[in-house]
Amino acid sequence: MNKLKIRMERRRFLQLSAGLTAAALSWPACLSAKELAPIKKAIPKTGEQLPVVGMGTSRTFDIGSDPKMRKQLADVLQIFFDQGGALIDSSPMYGNAEQVTGDLLKTIKNKQNLFAATKVWTWGKDEGITQMQRSSQRMGVKVFDLMQIHNLRDWQVQLETLKAWKAEGKVRYIGITTSHGRFHDELEVILENEPFDFVQLSYNIMNRTVEERLLPIAKERGIATLINRPFARGDLFGVVKGQALPAWARDIDVKSWGQFFLKFAVSHPAVTCAIPATSKPHHMLDNMGAGWGRLPDAAMRQRMIRYLESLA
Repeated sequence: MNKLKIRMERRRFLQLSAGLTAAALSWPACLSAKELAPIKKAIPKTGEQLPVVGMGTSRTFDIGSDPKMRKQLADVLQIFFDQGGALIDSSPMYGNAEQVTGDLLKTIKNKQNLFAATKVWTWGKDEGITQMQRSSQRMGVKVFDLMQIHNLRDWQVQLETLKAWKAEGKVRYIGITTSHGRFHDELEVILENEPFDFVQLSYNIMNRTVEERLLPIAKERGIATLINRPFARGDLFGVVKGQALPAWARDIDVKSWGQFFLKFAVSHPAVTCAIPATSKPHHMLDNMGAGWGRLPDAAMRQRMIRYLESLA
């Protein structure tokens, strides 16, 4: 990249992300040409393309009205969209996260690619409808791109409503989620028999249980997959604390351990998008870097596993 182009890229990023740390600001100017376009994968049922790195809001967006914290989260959101992000995932289970997300989205520029996802997490048809309507008001989203049944709660009842809403154009896609291994057997049967567009699962380089049955079923049935807990709630960083990245990580355009973990998750053939959560602007910028450049192939994925296991 020539010096003029570097200056132009830097100036554009400074304009978009004023107020971020110096480390965060310098990163886009170092991008190579092959990294400028984000990696995307298709939603199997429609072919619609999604960037492989999305954003979760569990814990991180459950805050009050503190202006300093809200400004920090606004910076997180702005970086997400400026770096090509689309899918934001929330839930009524996440306390105040839907409301905070909705409030901050009103202040964000460059959000035309927003793919808004949340969940229904209650018992009963009427309660489910009321909750989803409340989520729409809180997030400021008239038609959700994706509505999911959270942790299988009352899934038979909520699914009937979701199918009707999809037919009526009130939601675009319907899904179901779990972050608990105890639900895997039941979820397997559900995915084999019900018309879900998406499934959300926990998956990371040290917890690969869903590779055995759930990811193959999703691929077989044409179900898009969202990956929660790609960092195992931060535990993976404990495994690599004090360790330098292996030199061969540059072969897949990895510049940090966070990108290492995310690229592993999204490179699985059945995975559509990972949704790490963060409240820190520089972490968001780093996360988004995993959505550019090269992804590991099957041989590289095995090499990554072996390397992590040698450190654990």
